[in-house]
Amino acid sequence: MTNFTSPAKQQMNLIRYIGDRVSESGKPIRQIDANSLCREIGAPSDEFLDQLIEDMAENGIVKMSDPIRLHRGTYFVQVNLTLTGWDQYEAESRGQLDGNYGFMAMQFDDAELDSFVDDVVKPAVSGIGYDLVSMKDVSKAGIIDNIMSVQIRDATFVIADLTHDNNGAYWEAGYAEGLGKPVIYICEKDKFEKTRTHFDTNHRTTIKWSKDDHDQFSRELIATLRRSLSDRKDGLGVEIGR
Repeated sequence: MTNFTSPAKQQMNLIRYIGDRVSESGKPIRQIDANSLCREIGAPSDEFLDQLIEDMAENGIVKMSDPIRLHRGTYFVQVNLTLTGWDQYEAESRGQLDGNYGFMAMQFDDAELDSFVDDVVKPAVSGIGYDLVSMKDVSKAGIIDNIMSVQIRDATFVIADLTHDNNGAYWEAGYAEGLGKPVIYICEKDKFEKTRTHFDTNHRTTIKWSKDDHDQFSRELIATLRRSLSDRKDGLGVEIGR
């Protein structure tokens, strides 16, 4: 997986950026440091950012005055969200807009699990048109808890590995469930059969994995994802994901 941020994700990041700052000040944004903003939203260049904002203005998501370049990378501009933009900002804040990717909640620094996720889980998810990211794939400055919350909030679904009874994985899964995201639980087969998982999750469907049987796991994961995403689409009355 590359670190390229898709244009759709950049747009979502820019909506959040504008909405957060206008909410704090009560005024349109007057000055933009394009270089800083590119890093913030994942845009590859000033030119890409210019085109993104213009497209969003044409689509009625943002409104702005004609930008005036003060010096390289800095613009003077009155930019705000339209009512349509504010609707999207509120929906994104509630986790109702999805970024066409899944989030992997797991314990880090386990070679066997890392290999299984890279070699089996990610290809299975990719096969139905989604990327799968975890916090080790995300390189952003800021408070890690806030970044993680945003990644989960924007994800279409979460896969939580409970093999190690990792508190972080349980928290991430619970946060996603609270947002109404589909959460698919997985666990190493021997661990699950011997000690199961926490009683709050052991009654939920859990796909068991083994390093010796990748094919069966992949089939079950793909079937569960498709069913979960179909149920979410029907429940919201809108198309989810790709």
